[in-house]
Amino acid sequence: MPEHQTQLVFMRDFAPRTGQCVAVAPGISRICAGNSGPYTFTGTNSYLLGSAQVGLVDPGPNDPNHLKALLNAIGNRKLTAIILTHTHKDHSALAPELARATGAPIWFAGPHRLSRPKSWWEANPLAGSCDWGLIPDRILHDGERLSFGETCAEIVTTPGHCANHICLGIVGQPYLLSGDHIMGWNSTLVATPDGSMGDYFHSLDRVIASPWTHFLPAHGGPIAAGEDYARALKTHRLERDTQIVQILSEGPASIAKIGKKLYPDLKKRLLFAAHLTIRAHLERLADAGYIDFFIGLSGRKARLKP
Repeated sequence: MPEHQTQLVFMRDFAPRTGQCVAVAPGISRICAGNSGPYTFTGTNSYLLGSAQVGLVDPGPNDPNHLKALLNAIGNRKLTAIILTHTHKDHSALAPELARATGAPIWFAGPHRLSRPKSWWEANPLAGSCDWGLIPDRILHDGERLSFGETCAEIVTTPGHCANHICLGIVGQPYLLSGDHIMGWNSTLVATPDGSMGDYFHSLDRVIASPWTHFLPAHGGPIAAGEDYARALKTHRLERDTQIVQILSEGPASIAKIGKKLYPDLKKRLLFAAHLTIRAHLERLADAGYIDFFIGLSGRKARLKP
């Protein structure tokens, strides 16, 4: 297990200016939805790309007030496309209504799908948060470029948070619309089988190696030193692996027991998400050959492999 390298510091000082169209960079504006909460922070950030003609990234929740704000921001301009970083409902639910209102097509990286097949006994804890029935008018692929007037975005596939997650890098500028893959206010929820921690690590490496250095996430404020932050985030995740292995070196443990040791003071409403992330870490460690699972008298547990 790797040693600590870079400290991760979350950035939670952000004024969303909900419902207002805020210019954040040349050819990029942000409109924040009013769906703040423990898992969405100040709400979902929708982004307009371009000027004379525009694309809209992540229309957000099905909220009439946010729809009105988006239509006001678009104004008389042509909306070329509605683009989704992924198909969790806090990003995608408004897409059909916005498409009806504007005539714009909906583009994303294929229908929602699991990162791995479910076991026969397994439930998907995020099933209700996923937009299973939404079908893209166009499927976006890695490396593809989308032009909105003078603003051009390149698709970067970044599975992990979920299987069809993408980021969008603005060509010729330092800006990456990072969706839920990298956020400054908190580490990203990765919950199997919807997401995959192994895929998430690979996608982090892709972003670290990319030419984009200034991240614009779908929740919270911009991340100016994006590469450094992404490296710190990776180190943070690797440290979680190390901590879990240390706990299991003391004997087999359930997810609940690991959670109590990792997060002794965490509020109950956030413990569910913490347990999901622990499970994703355990599956990554099992895939790497460090641990395995077994069914004990008190339920499913993890243990170090000899």
